[in-house]
Amino acid sequence: MKTLLRWLFTLVVLLALLLVGPVWILASNQVVTEGHWSSLDRSSAGIAPDPAAISEAVVQVYSARAYNWRGAFGEHIWIATKAENADSYRLHQVLSWRRPTVVSSIDTPDRAWFGNPPTLLADYRGDAAAQLIPKIESAAADYPQADLYRVWPGPNSNSFIAWVIREVPDFEVTLPVTAIGKDYIFNGILAPAPSGTGYQLSLGGVAGIMLALEEGIEINVLGLSFGIDVMRPALKLPGIGRLGMPARVASGEL
Repeated sequence: MKTLLRWLFTLVVLLALLLVGPVWILASNQVVTEGHWSSLDRSSAGIAPDPAAISEAVVQVYSARAYNWRGAFGEHIWIATKAENADSYRLHQVLSWRRPTVVSSIDTPDRAWFGNPPTLLADYRGDAAAQLIPKIESAAADYPQADLYRVWPGPNSNSFIAWVIREVPDFEVTLPVTAIGKDYIFNGILAPAPSGTGYQLSLGGVAGIMLALEEGIEINVLGLSFGIDVMRPALKLPGIGRLGMPARVASGEL
């Protein structure tokens, strides 16, 4: 009986520690939780290059806090591509309210995500981007769970992004620790880290560990991750994200 109580107490303490960050994010009003989705900011952040001003191919990856209360726990990530001489961007992402969930459509690449501003995670230009685009489109079309969406532990929008990154050679992106679902591995329990600089072991996205030069050490417990980045010193906490140096923005130009 004492052993059972000890395990229950440990579990309660662990859950409390994992939820401290998300609760603080909500309490400090760092995510938009009020207002109808149709009235929330979806304007451009002015990060993406104007397709009317440049002819080169572009591949960018953005993240922003998820819609409403879910933003206290995690982020939504999408890929924006512009082919050489194209006059618009195409966004590749998974949307929970669509079936199939995968959507590749012409849109503004750096829009706020329902009130939450975007952050640039990767920026590929020129021949490097041109070589990536058809591979990204092919991987998006082959996504194995286009008819299934689970907020936790996946597959969700971040599971899709991690899938595409792993499927496309030379497309290396360091995903934020708050990208819940990125640790959901479709085939087996071992996979390369999204940055391509290490590996991760994951049990259905519920528990696992990642060891990589770019991501550092990340431990996943119940879908929430925490860890430490050694290369660019920072603590990585559930809900809060990075405390320290910002992550490197992946880039390439040939």
